[in-house]
Amino acid sequence: MILTDLYPADRLERAREAAAEAGLGALLISPGADLRYLTGYHALPLERLTCLVLPVDGEPLLLVPELERPAALASPAGNLGIEIAGWAETENPYALVAARLPAGTARVGVDNHMWAEKVVAFRAVLPDADQALAGEVLGRLRIRKTEAEAEALRRAGAAIDRVHARMGEWLRAGRTEREVGRDIADAIVTEGHVRADFVIVGSGPHSASPHHELSDRVILPGDPVVVDIGGTTEDGYCSDSTRAYVVGEPPAEYRRLYEVLLTAQRAQTDAVRPGITAEQLDAIGRDVITDAGFGPHFIHRTGHGIGLETHEEPYIVAGSALPLEPGMAFSVEPGIYLPDRFGARIEDIVICTDDGGERLNRTSRELVVLP
Repeated sequence: MILTDLYPADRLERAREAAAEAGLGALLISPGADLRYLTGYHALPLERLTCLVLPVDGEPLLLVPELERPAALASPAGNLGIEIAGWAETENPYALVAARLPAGTARVGVDNHMWAEKVVAFRAVLPDADQALAGEVLGRLRIRKTEAEAEALRRAGAAIDRVHARMGEWLRAGRTEREVGRDIADAIVTEGHVRADFVIVGSGPHSASPHHELSDRVILPGDPVVVDIGGTTEDGYCSDSTRAYVVGEPPAEYRRLYEVLLTAQRAQTDAVRPGITAEQLDAIGRDVITDAGFGPHFIHRTGHGIGLETHEEPYIVAGSALPLEPGMAFSVEPGIYLPDRFGARIEDIVICTDDGGERLNRTSRELVVLP
């Protein structure tokens, strides 16, 4: 059961106010994280239009295909007191949306993930209205999690921790990455998610590829293995955690690499606090890795925000002067990758608190050596 305090009714009013401040006349929100954030409705992304119409002046409307209206009414959106209307197969839903907007609407915010064909269709029925990205408005609301959202992320973190704690059941020499990945995906659901969103099992030289896809490579004795996994819970909130394993005795250089990485990741998670900027947090771990001689091999940002999407604002990356604020949730995941040899990554989800940071993933960050 989705918790109602995750989708409070005042979000619509706050979004309306933010849109007005941004000079928009309305927001047009299609299926995805923004629609779920505003209404709690986890709509299917279909060729038929589903759209939340949120005018700055006027009442909101959730327009859905008639055959989807029962599902919309049964979702948390049905308890928000807004109109949920169905459109028939022979109607033009884009024209229905246009008719709902106040005359003279000059600028509308369209959902960042709205399909291009729908954006173009809205342009045709609203030829005099400029289009902007709704994410520039909603991102400022979504970036700071409420306590209810933080608790949902804690549940997600605990669920993925339970999967990592069971890794010894599946990860061993003689099995393929794909075989191990299938077992992990099943466990992600068993341990508290409604779906597995991704499973990375990078063994041996594949551990040096940060976004390696599962393959039929057989895991060998002495192989380092990067396991990066995540899923979505029934609440709609996501998990994401990476740990490094070794099947048998690791190479001595790998142990040295891992100790450098662990020092960097711990320094970064310990440094989370209000006021530190995203680029300052990135630099803390990057400097440790660079000083140890591995700088060119840390090839991605330190982290990404997480919530209703696995990747969202804020991004912990060089060049971002964004100061961290209480309620911001993001990953801290430095990595070191030696091409064609091996690599490692350690990832925790952290929430910035009033006086520091709370690490949501509690499994050990030490290198795990499996028999």
